[in-house]
Amino acid sequence: MNPLFQLKKATALSFVALAWLALSPMVQARLAPPPDGGYAGGNTAEGNGALDSVRISVGLQTGLENTAIGFDALNANTTGSDNTASGDAALLSNTTGEFNTATGVAALQSNTTGNANTATGGQVLFSNTTGHDNTAIGFDALNANTEGNFNTASGVAALLSNTGDKNTASGNAALQNNTAGSGNTADGQAALFNNTGDNNIALGKDAGRNLTTGKNNIDIFDQGVAGEANTIRIGTQGTQTAIFVAGIVGGTGTPVLVNADGKLSTTSSSARFKDEIKPMGTASEAILALKPVTFCYKKEIDAERTPQFGLVAEDVERVNPDLVVRDAAGKVYSVRYEAVNAMLLNEFLKEHKTVQEQGAMIARQQKQIEALTAGLQKVSAQLELIKAAPQTVVNNQ
Repeated sequence: MNPLFQLKKATALSFVALAWLALSPMVQARLAPPPDGGYAGGNTAEGNGALDSVRISVGLQTGLENTAIGFDALNANTTGSDNTASGDAALLSNTTGEFNTATGVAALQSNTTGNANTATGGQVLFSNTTGHDNTAIGFDALNANTEGNFNTASGVAALLSNTGDKNTASGNAALQNNTAGSGNTADGQAALFNNTGDNNIALGKDAGRNLTTGKNNIDIFDQGVAGEANTIRIGTQGTQTAIFVAGIVGGTGTPVLVNADGKLSTTSSSARFKDEIKPMGTASEAILALKPVTFCYKKEIDAERTPQFGLVAEDVERVNPDLVVRDAAGKVYSVRYEAVNAMLLNEFLKEHKTVQEQGAMIARQQKQIEALTAGLQKVSAQLELIKAAPQTVVNNQ
């Protein structure tokens, strides 16, 4: 408890006790005169029935430094201290609760022992009994809360049905139907309207409105899907048609990659970002052992069961572990297709070089053949000339 409060309480108790020691036998008296001014113990009451249950008993003032303005405000308060109630029936049932502030008709009306609650507006925190550290602003905000703690509601009917803890709702009807869900944050009219799950975040009008029992969802200007969990949805189909995200370096057409920690980035190919640069050589030959397959993703991933073409990461790992991507738990998750493409390029260039060399060799051989052919043709022509030349017989007789 606050040391200053303890000191003030002790001083007040001592003062009243000394005064009563000089009086005749123990008596018990209601506030006198009836609520219309200030009273011992720093209490202030204005209105019929305001602070009506505060007693001075055996010299002890039971409730200290309370302020009640309005019919039946803080009517049942006994030992509760440092409460402020303004409005008919505000903090009506409070008995021992402390440091509560209620402004509005029936605000915190049912509170009994709850502490450090702030209610502004008609019927705000109406049903709260033992819940503590709640803040509600707006008609019917946190109306049904009884034992929930550390909730903040701002807006008409915000967190109307709530009984859970650590929820924050800003906007009319935000988290209106939440009951036992905890740790939710809703900002926007009717955001997380039907939610009863935990740890959901919704931003924007009707954001996350369709969520029911799902947990750990983030919906930004998207109504979400009932029952889903661990999902992030941003924007509305047909409304938002482009996205710009700062901090991802790269120009038009640069692929965006995601690492195991969920960080978005682009590949950088400039030499200024690299070291140990050397030709790929025979390292790319590993892809020759890869086995491309056709497949369909499971229904929970792709309900349309669209035919796919690619590789199986576990098969690729057996060929070359450097060609796979792993998740945060270290399990094989995907294939580094960009690396496979680079290796394919290297193999293509090697094959192209081989073809070029073979082509050059063939060209040389062709020239040799052509030269031989020309030589043969020349010899053949000479032979033909020899055959056609006349034969002269010399007669020596």
